[in-house]
Amino acid sequence: MRRRLVALVGALILVSGSQAAAAPAHKADLPPTLAEPLPALGALGANYNENLDQLNYRELRSADASWVRGFYALPEADKLPPAQSETIKVIRQAHERGYKTLLSLKFPKTNVSFPRPGSPEMAAELARLDRVLPEVLGTADVVTIGNEPFIESLPAERDQRLNEFYETVARHVISVRDRMAAKTHLYLGALNRLDLPQNRTPAVERYLRFVRETPELEGVDLHPHVADEAAIQDFLDYALPRLRPDQTFLVTEFSLVWYWQQHLTDPIPEAFARRYGYPADMQFWQVVGDAIKHPFPSRKWNDLLAGSPWFESRKHFLRDELQRFRSTGRLAVATYGFRQIPSMTANWSATKAPWLLNSVFATLTVQPRGDAMSTPGYAWIDDFRALQ
Repeated sequence: MRRRLVALVGALILVSGSQAAAAPAHKADLPPTLAEPLPALGALGANYNENLDQLNYRELRSADASWVRGFYALPEADKLPPAQSETIKVIRQAHERGYKTLLSLKFPKTNVSFPRPGSPEMAAELARLDRVLPEVLGTADVVTIGNEPFIESLPAERDQRLNEFYETVARHVISVRDRMAAKTHLYLGALNRLDLPQNRTPAVERYLRFVRETPELEGVDLHPHVADEAAIQDFLDYALPRLRPDQTFLVTEFSLVWYWQQHLTDPIPEAFARRYGYPADMQFWQVVGDAIKHPFPSRKWNDLLAGSPWFESRKHFLRDELQRFRSTGRLAVATYGFRQIPSMTANWSATKAPWLLNSVFATLTVQPRGDAMSTPGYAWIDDFRALQ
């Protein structure tokens, strides 16, 4: 029943979407393995980032999820054969179970320069990639080449050096994909903070131009983590006109994390303080810290969030933004943060990015249900199900 509903939603979006999104303008130029690019499905899936090893099928079923997404960091291939990677094993297992899978290939360069095309260092980079691609192509339904290039790089090299590296890598992935006759769909990703004018650099322009001018790439991935919902429209208004009309886009991460962060030092709700015996001047982040140390019963966690006007007023963010993405007629797949993971709670403080408030399942701040699955957090799961 779930699969039929997803298919129906996709069909409705295609009918209501633009004609440009429904059929590629340059179909004859596309490689034979991808005669039919990924359509504007408008799908919503579960994002695990680097923690695909925490995928729980009972949780996926309870949310009616059909897509799963994570990323694989390429340097891992130097330490462990890719076939033995937990990330890749989970992607294969999910694929075998009938789930649609989306994997981002991450190239961490925050502490090292980009290798130049034609150099021995680039040859080594591509050789490592060749160990990974046979385990991924043909298994993952979608591969995004790059995770967050303009964050995972040296600030001084976010120029043509970044472009040359990712263009070389993308051409190599395309070549291997076609040689394998694999049907994996390829996107370039992902772009961050396009709502800020200072991030619309010549390198970003070239990045999008390369996507537009490369027929084998079906679009771009966007990561709109913002402080204001209106900023997400700025992402779309900037990026989509720079793609071919037939191209679609991914949104494998999105959230109001920077809005949540603005309110971490707000006092907790008065009614919550009275009910649970907290000082009236205690700050929100401090109570979350208590939940990290000693997970709350579900009702207590929900009371904390529901009683905080700044959170309660945004509790339908997931629903509202999926509607925004789908209204373009060009959304292929969006995925939303599914589980709280250890990196979200490590060194918790008033200034730490509160990613844990996004999660569909409150794995680390709420007591588990006791039936081999976590407890849903406040607000997100009902809209997640309805959006399927």
